[in-house]
Amino acid sequence: MGFFDKIVQGLKKTRDALTGQVAALFQPGRALGEEDYEALETALLRADVGPVATDRLLASVRATLKDPSYEGSAAEALRAAVERLLADAEVHVPSVSAAAVSPQAATSAPGRPHVTLVIGVNGTGKTTTIAKLASHYRQRGESVLLVACDTFRAAAADQLEVWAKRAGVEIHRQTEGADPAAVAFDGIARAKSRDFDRVLVDTAGRLHVKTNLMAELEKIRRVIDKALPGAPHETLLVLDATIGQNGLSQAREFDKALKLSALALTKLDGTAKGGVVLAIAETLHLPIRWVGVGEGMDDLIPFDASEYAKGLVGAP
Repeated sequence: MGFFDKIVQGLKKTRDALTGQVAALFQPGRALGEEDYEALETALLRADVGPVATDRLLASVRATLKDPSYEGSAAEALRAAVERLLADAEVHVPSVSAAAVSPQAATSAPGRPHVTLVIGVNGTGKTTTIAKLASHYRQRGESVLLVACDTFRAAAADQLEVWAKRAGVEIHRQTEGADPAAVAFDGIARAKSRDFDRVLVDTAGRLHVKTNLMAELEKIRRVIDKALPGAPHETLLVLDATIGQNGLSQAREFDKALKLSALALTKLDGTAKGGVVLAIAETLHLPIRWVGVGEGMDDLIPFDASEYAKGLVGAP
């Protein structure tokens, strides 16, 4: 199944929530009145697009449909507005390596090993996302090392090791309760000495106080930079799409502490709140790099703004 088929399937619940009540608005040649725009606003909010992004999309659709030279439909105007909003998030992304910006990049060089610090609260699918990323890179011919820095949660490293075996990659771990930053330092040293292409660093998703979690993550990041100056090359936040606007709050807190590079959105196929992608992009100017649309190893796919817009609104 190709990307478009997967994203269309994954966005079905969200698309139904968005277009189910406003299908008539998207008919070719339909001129939208104020009641139509109100209905579209309600539909966007129902899909968890959020008020800020919703206002921007509605303004864009209004401007497009008022243009006498425009010959398309309201649906086409909305698709274009969605793409522009997502493109603007790319403009604001922090400076990261080409390998981080483009998941399809052929190799991780220069700056090998390429280090991705993966963060997110427990229950988002962070560990399985790391495994799927590892499998993706391994299939591209890269050598991958997973570093298990979640030493607080019982059996967290065991879980990651199971996934590492499934993905066919190596893992660096220490005993439960070990200092996470020390694990990260030793993992980077191992990756350098054995010339790994890519390192994916797993982290704890919950400590007893939020400030403790953020402080621990900041420490890990500092130590990684000491082990390999300039690393981590990417700080990737994993969010659960099913929590909708709560994900925006999570992203804001992590970005404040760690300056995120991008996001991976999981469980997109299990929610009608997939519009949160737009809320995050518009509010925090953070790009979505990956979306999870299923349980299989191949069901974490590189995000494509154009295909997402088609999957959200419906293909022409």
